[in-house]
Amino acid sequence: MLEALIVILVLIVVGYFIIKNYNPTIILMGGAFILLLVAIFMGYDILPAKKATEIGTEAVSKNIFESFIDIFLLLKSVILKQLNGAGLILMILFGYSGYMNKIGANQVAVDILVEPMKKIKSKAVFVLLVFYLGNLMSLVVPSASSLAIILMSILYPMLQGLGVSSLTAAGVIAMTATIMPTPLGADNIIAAEKLNMDLLEYVKYNAEISIPVLIILGVVHLVWQNFCDKREGESAFIKVEDDKFKSEEKSKLPLIYAILPVLPLILIVAVGLFTKIKLDIFVLTFISFVVAIVFETIRTKDFKAVTNGAMQMFTGMGEGFGRVVMLVVAGSLFTKAVESLGVIDSIVKLAQSSESAGIYTMFSFVLATSGFGILSGGGLPMFYATIDLIPEIAKSAGVHGMLITLPMQMTANLVRTVSPVAAVIMIVASTVGVSPTRILKRTVVPSVVAIILVMIFALIRLPF
Repeated sequence: MLEALIVILVLIVVGYFIIKNYNPTIILMGGAFILLLVAIFMGYDILPAKKATEIGTEAVSKNIFESFIDIFLLLKSVILKQLNGAGLILMILFGYSGYMNKIGANQVAVDILVEPMKKIKSKAVFVLLVFYLGNLMSLVVPSASSLAIILMSILYPMLQGLGVSSLTAAGVIAMTATIMPTPLGADNIIAAEKLNMDLLEYVKYNAEISIPVLIILGVVHLVWQNFCDKREGESAFIKVEDDKFKSEEKSKLPLIYAILPVLPLILIVAVGLFTKIKLDIFVLTFISFVVAIVFETIRTKDFKAVTNGAMQMFTGMGEGFGRVVMLVVAGSLFTKAVESLGVIDSIVKLAQSSESAGIYTMFSFVLATSGFGILSGGGLPMFYATIDLIPEIAKSAGVHGMLITLPMQMTANLVRTVSPVAAVIMIVASTVGVSPTRILKRTVVPSVVAIILVMIFALIRLPF
């Protein structure tokens, strides 16, 4: 089928540019535009008649110019759909996180979490706690790269002081921000919306898989890092200059500020458990924002400075729109382009004709995400690009959409620790002063084990 060959060719080109670190949003959008142009010239309608530009009721009456304009109308439609749903929530969460960094509340939370670890003397216990604590801290610092920088500055010297090898410390820290379940996560918000599920219900299923995997993964790390240390001997211990670990002084803000970064999460749980009020994350995050402004006003007694600083909330919303929402828009537009050529219908028919298609589809999406993530440094662009396809494919395969979505989503987060071009791997490797491949030797086995465990738990825990 010519249409399928064209889609595959464009996918290869898009994948090549993303792997070469071109901006995935622009590349996906460019690929979508190419496919939509191909669809127009092959006589396909890319918009329903009621949304298209034709004057009459028959779509075939459109000329080439009107069909070309329909591409931009479709883009507008996709953007508006995101802004009316998950996209707006993602923007408000980005803005709130930016404001927490601005006022220093995130640092207070980090200081409180790290303080008890200074009393631990056991190497094995400390390694386990660094891994579990790092995953817990990802609720406050969702960026894997940013979290790695913080942990390398604060916990890496403590690990070395206990006699933990440099590569063990680096390997564990590199894998701390992966699959921690949270209703504040962009991938969870998008997935829940696409599957028409309540966000907390989706996160509950996520937790039933991710928490057991993380618990086991900590032990896997302990065993694997110990094995690697014995095999590498003294070469696993690397002297690192102290100036690489210069970090900000301990925050002098009131300890109550530690609540602010996770206040939206606390309110979500509290409202769900103790009231019958229906409030979404957008409302609860803005309530948290107002509380933070009150805290800052009381602390600084300079309302003018507080109002100026509070603008970081809206600056961060713009950053969230550019970094995540438009990536989702580009992925959705690409999916719409593939759909306009009838390729999705062919995939659905193939799924319907195969027994156990749901399980095979899950494995296929996980493998594709793994390959893409290893080459590009992360699988989330592919996750966002294909999430629109999953509900229909899952329905045709006779399985619940979560059976495909959750393993793919978790793989997308885990696979970055198997990629030599992933930002978190390069940050950790450069700090320790070794090549990325030496860090990968410490992360590849735990990552592969985690991906396998995710698929096993998904088959056990998720509804078919």
